[in-house]
Amino acid sequence: MLMLYVIKSCDTCRKARKALDDKGLAYRVHDLREDGLSAGLLEELLERVALLTLLNKRSTTWRNLSDAEKVSSGDGEIRELLLTHPTLIKRPVLDTGEEIRVGYRDGDYNDLQG
Repeated sequence: MLMLYVIKSCDTCRKARKALDDKGLAYRVHDLREDGLSAGLLEELLERVALLTLLNKRSTTWRNLSDAEKVSSGDGEIRELLLTHPTLIKRPVLDTGEEIRVGYRDGDYNDLQG
């Protein structure tokens, strides 16, 4: 089963969910704001996708960070930022079981079968 990591209020996440629904694909949802992000889950994702691919520097959360927090560029600091502020994760994140897809644009899920 597909796993979709989202923030329910995010418009892009709504589009991704609609695309999956329109294709009739079964998926589970993990809301990063409500359900949080554990260190274990973050490490599972990072085993399959690069750290900087997950970091959303265009988010309101990123813009609201202090300059000192933004300057921290080491992997450890970025991991801590993601754990402290899960809304910094670029979303949606779709785990197909075979791959992790980060972000969504119309048509991105056209190749999915279920």
